[in-house]
Amino acid sequence: MVRSAKVVARAAAFRTAGTLDRVTSTDLAGTGDPTDAAAAAAAATPSAETGRDAAPQYVLPLVVRIERAEPPARTDALETAARAVLTLLADERSAGDGEWAAAVRDWQDARIRKVVRRARGAEWRRAEALPGITVHGGSAEVRVFPPVPLDGWPKDLARLQVSGTDLDDPHEPPAPAAGTPVLWLNPELDMSAGKSMAQAGHGAHLAWWDLSEAERTAWREAGFPLSVRNAPARRWTGLTHGGLPVVRDAGFTEIAPNSCTVVSDHPALRARLGAGADA
Repeated sequence: MVRSAKVVARAAAFRTAGTLDRVTSTDLAGTGDPTDAAAAAAAATPSAETGRDAAPQYVLPLVVRIERAEPPARTDALETAARAVLTLLADERSAGDGEWAAAVRDWQDARIRKVVRRARGAEWRRAEALPGITVHGGSAEVRVFPPVPLDGWPKDLARLQVSGTDLDDPHEPPAPAAGTPVLWLNPELDMSAGKSMAQAGHGAHLAWWDLSEAERTAWREAGFPLSVRNAPARRWTGLTHGGLPVVRDAGFTEIAPNSCTVVSDHPALRARLGAGADA
């Protein structure tokens, strides 16, 4: 997928001269109220922010299947949501003259918002009937849909609940495999599974933006391997100051404004940083 000039410019606009190297906008997960994590970049790029606010606003819907009897494990849901975002970005329908390309471009040229909702039974079957991609990972199923206008949700998605996405891991997740991209979550934040799924999606999105075309192709062909883990407390400061992509949250839901939520630790990005990255 080749990025538009606008998307390249927007990615560059998120690079700040402060202690955090990259900031992204985003997030409606948790309560359904807009969260814009690019607030921290507004002072540095006021004209870009004004333009993004004036553009038509879109949201990327993500639906996680949560059946009463067999809910997914939390980490499976987070990792599958992140892969779902990548899968949509890499899909041929999202590029060039593809049927989703215009919506994806408009979504990325405005404030990048993601919403996680839950479905089960007939709700899930209706969601699967709509254009989108279902991604499976461990015990989790997540369906991602092309971006829709903020006020233009398909009715079968609009009626789904945002709350009720609290999930648990039955066992402690293992350490990430060597060489696997890791989306490190802030260990000091207490976020619902839905909020965390959206944040993991944002982290994956930032990594995708910063990779070369060859690096994206290699990741896609490997099936988008990745892990989502809570960062060790002793490493968190180093991770956020090491030059890797960082997601900030504006704090409209669940957490304080400007909280760092995710660091996107992809081996290709870390290799460029060399000794400057937290080990």
